[in-house]
Amino acid sequence: MTDHFTDTLLGHITVRTNVRARRIIMRAQADGVVVTVPPYTSRQTVTDTLERFHQRLRQQQLAMREKEQSNGSHASSIGPDFAIRTELFCLTLEEGERERFYLRAEPGRTVIVYPPDTEFQDSERQQWLRRVVERALRQQAQWLLPERLRALSVLHGLPFKECKVSVSKGRWGSCSTKGSINLSCYLLMLPSHLREYVMLHELCHTREMNHGPRFWALLDSLTGGSAKALRNELKNYNTTF
Repeated sequence: MTDHFTDTLLGHITVRTNVRARRIIMRAQADGVVVTVPPYTSRQTVTDTLERFHQRLRQQQLAMREKEQSNGSHASSIGPDFAIRTELFCLTLEEGERERFYLRAEPGRTVIVYPPDTEFQDSERQQWLRRVVERALRQQAQWLLPERLRALSVLHGLPFKECKVSVSKGRWGSCSTKGSINLSCYLLMLPSHLREYVMLHELCHTREMNHGPRFWALLDSLTGGSAKALRNELKNYNTTF
């Protein structure tokens, strides 16, 4: 069983139940924490444990991010010419007249309006802007992804309980044993056929919870026999912007 929720500082929390686990195990990631728990562990117990180790986990996350930066990153600097343009989402920056940043957003498009004297090369400013872009991406995903998932669910007769949107960079999506589907906002960065593949993948888990032959047969029937080819193509994409 898998559960998901968000911590304001630690990011996306993934809780996985393991019948062999004897204690709670927490593993920090750059954008969240993966928690492995014994069966019947309550959400409150998980949140209490996270609270006790909050500072240590946060330090581990920061160390991971510093290591990623020191190893070299392909991320672009966010400035006046920065833009994200995909089939579902467009984000651009625009100089304004006010002395503060603000957003203009509607489904499919976000504009970050910046003050005329903005110093974009400041490292703290860059980190802040990346968080703003991520929040904009998540807002757009909350507007757009659940609606598309529902359409695919009805089309293929694969009902799900609910759809949540996360900022996970490690997983495109997940499905719990209760039929709750979690989708990463970074799906908006994918071409449509791969975004749809991820959604169909998670919908198939509402019927087949493992990756056995019946799961792949079902997913193949929905993708024209291309399930594993699409899976391999997906590996070429990352969440860097």
